[in-house]
Amino acid sequence: MNKFTAPINERDHLRGAPDAPVVLVEYGDFECPYCGAVYGVVKKLEQDLPDTLAVVFRQFPLVNVHPHAQLAAEAAEAAGAQGRFWKMHDLLFEHQDALAPADLMKYAAALHLDLKRFASDLSGHVFLSKVQDDMKGGLQSGVKGTPTFFINGVLHRGGYDQASLLASIMLVGAGAS
Repeated sequence: MNKFTAPINERDHLRGAPDAPVVLVEYGDFECPYCGAVYGVVKKLEQDLPDTLAVVFRQFPLVNVHPHAQLAAEAAEAAGAQGRFWKMHDLLFEHQDALAPADLMKYAAALHLDLKRFASDLSGHVFLSKVQDDMKGGLQSGVKGTPTFFINGVLHRGGYDQASLLASIMLVGAGAS
């Protein structure tokens, strides 16, 4: 299966223009080294294509191999509930080697979140269902690992380097205009 079956909705985190001609959906895991490597590539694409590209990040923690991924995903969602999803997203990828609960609290403090609410959200697993919904949509769309990208609803089968992703984005973008 190579078709995106979980349409973008109001629960998603979108960075960029909502009406951008190209939407890149990433299914990722904050503890995945490959996601960490592609994080900088996606940031550069966003900077280089501000009028063309919007990015959606969906949670796909690979809990069998990344013991901190699930809580990190919940932390990003908890930060999102306080309007800081993308700032937490960036911190988690920039500090992939430090995702223990104490680290997550440190990042929440750095982002000036309501720490009591954040801690309560994490301990109560308030956003676990959101993370599980992201994963369910990914599995239905054929996601098997991370990172997995969909460009305007089509599974990206190329490399994750700057040139490969840019070529796919430009190809789709040309078809969108």
